[in-house]
Amino acid sequence: MTDYRLDPPTAVYIHIPFCSNKCHYCDFTSYVVKGQPVDEYLDALEREMERTVSLLPPARVETIFVGGGTPTVLTPPQMERFLRMTRDYFPHWAEDIEFTMEANPGTTDPDKLAVMKEGGVNRVSFGVQSFDNGLLSGIGRIHQTEDVYRSLEYAQQAGFRNLTIDLMFGLPGQTLPMLEDTLDKALALSLQHYSIYGLKVEENTLFHNLYMKNQLLLPEEETEAEMFRLIMRRLEQEGFRQYEISNFAKPGFESRHNSMYWRNRAYYGLGAGAHGYANRERHMNLKGIRPYIEACKSGLPRLTTDPVAREEAMEDFMMVGLRLLEGVRGEDFRRQFGTSMEEAFGPVLEKLMADKLLDKTAEGYKLPQHAVMYGNVVFGAFIGHLTA
Repeated sequence: MTDYRLDPPTAVYIHIPFCSNKCHYCDFTSYVVKGQPVDEYLDALEREMERTVSLLPPARVETIFVGGGTPTVLTPPQMERFLRMTRDYFPHWAEDIEFTMEANPGTTDPDKLAVMKEGGVNRVSFGVQSFDNGLLSGIGRIHQTEDVYRSLEYAQQAGFRNLTIDLMFGLPGQTLPMLEDTLDKALALSLQHYSIYGLKVEENTLFHNLYMKNQLLLPEEETEAEMFRLIMRRLEQEGFRQYEISNFAKPGFESRHNSMYWRNRAYYGLGAGAHGYANRERHMNLKGIRPYIEACKSGLPRLTTDPVAREEAMEDFMMVGLRLLEGVRGEDFRRQFGTSMEEAFGPVLEKLMADKLLDKTAEGYKLPQHAVMYGNVVFGAFIGHLTA
């Protein structure tokens, strides 16, 4: 059964799969930009935009997120063209649109930032990862801490007032004092938002190869847990609200685009390797640059397109929604699926509450603070409950 309510997408994700180098932990769809047919890729992306909006015309767009790769490896003329065609095919913007672009320190200069600002970008997410140059080198990053300071200064001078950085913990060779030093330096920047992720060793990465050979010296599990506790404590002390497991914001600066995913809302997904969710279907695009370009010459560049059954969508709603610290709302669930969370997941909810891994709220359910550390246990409890 696929009958449930999924409103038309008001969020747009666009993938730029080029970067200056490949980091040791990265399994994203990304390719070193040198020698790549970037202009041909933009041609193909424009064709995908044109076909997509002809099949699913855009309503008012509330959020746009440009990820990668490193979108800011585009030259200023390429960036200008990319932003212009994005506006052409998705012209109806909310007055308070959130338009985010990912960037790496050292890949943004005043000219490029001016083009971004003129093209509508109003939020920049920098992949910083650490303020320890030794750790940065060890994970394959080519920037150093001075690049971070310079890039953020350029962005502020260009008029950007909504800036966020990504940091990582659990890195090879990382200690608690090293993380504390990175947090000191990150918080001294007085930014609006911080995303902080634990390292995951993914297949098809250099780190996975080293891990399989017992050559990747990672912090002990308890040390990594203490790192996360330190992060939560320090960010809270500085006035940041942990609104999602890995994300911390000053009031009003939460990522509205990512909240679309966590609320199980529909979104367009464009570009090589991009995922999209609309019309009760999820799709994934072809990953290779040349296969993507060629596919766009004759149709949509789909690798897979799968219908999302009502039961699967209900499970997704719970799993991703509980990542938000405010939790899931019964009213939202009933609006989308025509039933209550208790009717769908009664035994699961009761068990999680009995195990003190879930709290009932006036509006629905949420993780208690102590269970944030064990979120994956909670999320996993919903997998296959309805679709088995």
